[in-house]
Amino acid sequence: MPKSKRLMELMMTVNRKRRFKVQELADEFGVSTRTILRDLQELSELGVPLYSEVGPHGGYQVVRERVLPPIAFTEEEAVAMFFAVHALRHYSSLPFEAESASALSKFYLHMPGDVRDRIDGMKDRVDFITPTRRGDAPCLAILLDAAVHRKVLVIEYESKEEGVGSRRIQPVCIYANNGFWYCTAYCFLRQGFRVFRCDRIRTAEYDTSGTKPLDLGEVGLSRREAAQPREPVRLRAELSRAGVQRCEAELWLAPLMHVREDGSGEIDKDVSRGDIPFYTEFFIGLGNEAVLEEPAELKDAIRRRLSELLARYQ
Repeated sequence: MPKSKRLMELMMTVNRKRRFKVQELADEFGVSTRTILRDLQELSELGVPLYSEVGPHGGYQVVRERVLPPIAFTEEEAVAMFFAVHALRHYSSLPFEAESASALSKFYLHMPGDVRDRIDGMKDRVDFITPTRRGDAPCLAILLDAAVHRKVLVIEYESKEEGVGSRRIQPVCIYANNGFWYCTAYCFLRQGFRVFRCDRIRTAEYDTSGTKPLDLGEVGLSRREAAQPREPVRLRAELSRAGVQRCEAELWLAPLMHVREDGSGEIDKDVSRGDIPFYTEFFIGLGNEAVLEEPAELKDAIRRRLSELLARYQ
């Protein structure tokens, strides 16, 4: 077997095994232990994080941050990958912020010069704009880890209605929308699914009280639809075609809206009474593109808000 091919297969093997002895690899590849030791030394110089343990039960082990084997990209694939990661720079917080910056730097620096020139020329010609928000979301990494490994967290959360309070939650997913990060989670306080603004989560740590995680395997990347309305009120509204297009830009509105064949639509769903201040501002922003039918308290809130605005400009 050529040395280059053996090194490639050896890299994939040690990544898969994580813990191994030199003799095991020598037997598997049909070479001497001295050859394997030289190969391991070369892999270490290439960046594969290995360390050895002495003693009768010793051997080699790959540290947690494994290095993946090389992957061959076409020029078009490389450009697409670069801009996919490059677009994340608009977010002030990411669950893998340092890693994405490091990966982008490595990716760019190891490209051929003509591909780098092409990317440089495209940077001022294409972008994926996301509103830049001032509020940071420092707990994204632990929220994502808890969602993946089904762990319970204790968080300090700041809500408009209740101020800052402590809650135990089991995250299901995190997602970004319109520049903000959100976390869908099961709230043990409310005994139901809730959607939390991640920039309002001040602290998050793993629960040590013994709360048993729930089996939420059937709940996937559900967004607003996973949250059950609190003190539900019926929201009904007619939308023009332009109103539908504006509402389609809001991810949380998708499960609330029905679109007709002519492009117009309607909203007919139960929503939380506590969200009426939010819907007040939202429907005012829709202007003539929406006709609100109920609830009456939302209509009253819109009238009061419009009266306040009119008084400001008299």
